[in-house]
Amino acid sequence: MTSSTREGSDWQIVLPKKSRIYGRVRKLLTPRPRTDPVQWAKDNREYPDTAGHPGPRNPHKTPYMIPFAMAVHGRTHKRVVMVVSAQSGKSETFLDLIGERLDTHPVPTLYVGPSKDFIINQWEPRIDELMRSTCLKDVVAAKSKQKKTKKLINGVPLRLAHGGSSTAMKSDPFGLALTDEVDELAGNLNGQGDPVGLIDARGDTYPAFVHAITSTPSEGVAEVETDPESGLEFWSEVDPDEIKSTVWRLWLTGTRYHWAWPCPHCGEYFIPRFACLAWDKPMSEAGRELPSTPALAQRTAHLMCPKNGCLIFDNDPAPDNADITTKEWMNDRGVYVAPGQSVDLEGNVIGMPPDAWTLSYWVSGLCSPFKSWGERAAAYVEAVRSGNPRAVQSVKNQGFGELYSPGGGAAPEWSEVMECTDDYVMGEVPAAVKVLTLTCDVQLDRLIYVIRGWGAGGTSWLVEARELYGMTEGEEVWDTFANVLTDTYDGLPIRLALVDSGYRPGKKFLVPEHRVYAFARRFPHLVRATKGSSNPMRKPLLANKIDIQIGGKEIKKGLDLLRLDTDYFKSWVQQKIRWADDAPGAWYLPEDISEDYARQIVSESRMRAPGGKVKWVQRSKENHFLDCESMQGACAMILNLSKLRDDVNPSRRVVREVQPTEPPETPTRPAPNRPARPSSVWGSRGSIW
Repeated sequence: MTSSTREGSDWQIVLPKKSRIYGRVRKLLTPRPRTDPVQWAKDNREYPDTAGHPGPRNPHKTPYMIPFAMAVHGRTHKRVVMVVSAQSGKSETFLDLIGERLDTHPVPTLYVGPSKDFIINQWEPRIDELMRSTCLKDVVAAKSKQKKTKKLINGVPLRLAHGGSSTAMKSDPFGLALTDEVDELAGNLNGQGDPVGLIDARGDTYPAFVHAITSTPSEGVAEVETDPESGLEFWSEVDPDEIKSTVWRLWLTGTRYHWAWPCPHCGEYFIPRFACLAWDKPMSEAGRELPSTPALAQRTAHLMCPKNGCLIFDNDPAPDNADITTKEWMNDRGVYVAPGQSVDLEGNVIGMPPDAWTLSYWVSGLCSPFKSWGERAAAYVEAVRSGNPRAVQSVKNQGFGELYSPGGGAAPEWSEVMECTDDYVMGEVPAAVKVLTLTCDVQLDRLIYVIRGWGAGGTSWLVEARELYGMTEGEEVWDTFANVLTDTYDGLPIRLALVDSGYRPGKKFLVPEHRVYAFARRFPHLVRATKGSSNPMRKPLLANKIDIQIGGKEIKKGLDLLRLDTDYFKSWVQQKIRWADDAPGAWYLPEDISEDYARQIVSESRMRAPGGKVKWVQRSKENHFLDCESMQGACAMILNLSKLRDDVNPSRRVVREVQPTEPPETPTRPAPNRPARPSSVWGSRGSIW
């Protein structure tokens, strides 16, 4: 310590330690200038020479993250959600938000990461670097007071929690919460409920509390709807039950902003997504298209403008000859637009902002400045060629920031189903119909059935697609179904009915009689019980006799059960959706067909596992009409309907009277001999089985 001397009446004290303390106090008492996370990052953060992009931090390199950061900074909404691909700048934006808030307007802050390992080994070192290399170094507490998961900065705590710890999320109130990779958090945290709700509750005592949430998405049904006014293609709202991804469900509850940018050729704004990406395919000497290769995809990848079909290459020079690439030029002019809004050629968003409790943003991974479109395309092709669905999911989620729908890609979309309509309405029987068949799917509380009419060459028309509600373990709904079955439609009777017996109504000890088997026995020449096989079959359709129990008595080999190859007949439906119009075998729907029916028809997709086994996976919850239509393919095979001739006229009957709901009593004396009467199914010949 330097000695002190008296000069006049003042003491000259030179204490280095106290000098540093006074300097720190002076900085604490000096009001911080007003700023925002973007400007704070530019003024305070700098990447080392070892970083991928060394030098001062430039938030405008990822311009799509700036509105998200400013929304969190503005504190106008309690929740701000960002759906984004990996390596797109979200972690750096979180560091900007943490640094600016703790420096200028400190409040207790909570950061929630996906795992403990991520917090300790990846995130905590980055927080330490933020504390050492920025102006925060002057306001951090002593090193002895710092812990791995709790930092003291500017007099307030910054707690680092992971998705498996409910204690950290419930320990203290917070003014700012940031949740990273929310899709990796448990849905029910230690029996305490939804972690997002637990975090939200920590901010109840702060009127300006904000919960910022980011993640790459995971699984779910992703559908696109085109705005009729602007022509922009937005992600559509779907049933939350069809979405496994937490961040996507949160995004759907908010404003649903999409990042849009202009085409460098036509100037029209569009929303980039995986469907816009294209690349060249190798061709054989015979001119046949061959499977893609990663190398060719990387060299030739480009975007196709959905407005005018312009080809866009990301590394081409910018249109105005600026010293930037085309992608940078497009990103610089990008804007967020919500459903109901549009963007003019000058980049002005037209329309009122959506009114929602949550601000939500989505940006495609194609917009990331750190990955070229060629790299994105090559990664996707390589994943597809591997035959591993999880590799494809990783690319769609991490690379493109989009939902992965199992089996998506080759499967038709529901909009394609809606295009299979003909000039008639539901309930009408087109004049070309010669044969009617019925198929039925059995559920706990209803019967779902489809009636299809068949004409020459196997061309078919949907006549009815309905649901009969009633508990199928009882008899009432089956009696109603019997009337449907024995009715005539424009004079035509049902020729054959297939009823799926995969679901057994009622518990066996309460309802010993299998209702489907009993119904098939009730109409032995008209109804066949079926059961689908998930394993490959030697033939698409096989019949075998089974033992059944009717009226408390066991009947040995009392029923023919049809085994159907699920893969064969569901593939048949998908082929029919894309069948050439007006060609023999065309598959038609009425012009008033419902959207629900169309969505059910494409509710499953065919996938081949790495071992080669084929599996049908559900893309959405309801799939009953698909099951019914696949059984219609079995009807066509049984009756050989593809060979129907145009010169064969069907026999039409008068409408029958309503069938009695109670079975007839057993006669007390033998019935008189009458000549044999052909059945409505097989005529005078016996069963083909």
